[in-house]
Amino acid sequence: MRLHVLHRTTFIYAGGARDSFNELRLRPVDDDTQSCRSFSLAIDPGAATSDYSDFYGNSVTYFDVSLEHTRLMIEARSEVDTVPDSERRPLPTVPISDLMSCPEREMYAEFFTDSHYVPLEVELWREMQDALADGRGDVWGDVLRIGGHVFRTLNYRTDVTGVGTRATDALKLRAGVCQDFAHVMLGLCRCAGIPARYVSGYFLNPGRRPDEIEASHAWVEAFVPGYGWASYDPTHKRTADERYVKLAVGRDYADIRPVSGTYRGAPTRALQVEVIVSNGF
Repeated sequence: MRLHVLHRTTFIYAGGARDSFNELRLRPVDDDTQSCRSFSLAIDPGAATSDYSDFYGNSVTYFDVSLEHTRLMIEARSEVDTVPDSERRPLPTVPISDLMSCPEREMYAEFFTDSHYVPLEVELWREMQDALADGRGDVWGDVLRIGGHVFRTLNYRTDVTGVGTRATDALKLRAGVCQDFAHVMLGLCRCAGIPARYVSGYFLNPGRRPDEIEASHAWVEAFVPGYGWASYDPTHKRTADERYVKLAVGRDYADIRPVSGTYRGAPTRALQVEVIVSNGF
């Protein structure tokens, strides 16, 4: 499936801003499930950019704006081909014991230990035991049960959490948005000994109204020996299929912020984010 993505971020300042230093993780990845055919970036005020790969292999664009400005607009356009569901590799049935003994697991130690948004505290351990109350099975089967448990026990609400909410906070609230669903699922997988990482990106929503604003999305990848990283979306209780576009991966949201940076001067008065995913503009 060929998908087109427009991601526009606009910062409006209450006065002059200067010495703005920024990192962007907006270029879709190339992997077994998708290929980025084209990517363009527009920045206003204009700025020179440089690209590099971070520790997790994500594509990062850096730029700075030294002169004073009252508005900063960042617009990314992408064209991505996703692999049809029928052509994707089937997931193998791998006993948990094989995961615990496989050498690759130790290579991914940062994905089954604490991270900033996913502290492996007692609440998550207890929740993991509830999610897997029927006992352990195969790796992907356990991931599906954990993801289904998160979907059933958390309510999707946009008014109860914020960008700084941790997995343990969202679990206590039993509510949140896609970022919170992903963080809670990461915590439960990691407590179960399954390496799991945060994924940022988008998905095609055929039911979107013409005047409806979309947003970035988040889901989870779990490591399955003999297969690699397999994707699951706990917000929608489904595997990530050909409708999904992946931008970046990391331990949690702190590693993959699509737009991040610092500046001097007036405070931000407004932040506007517009995302459109379609089969064509």
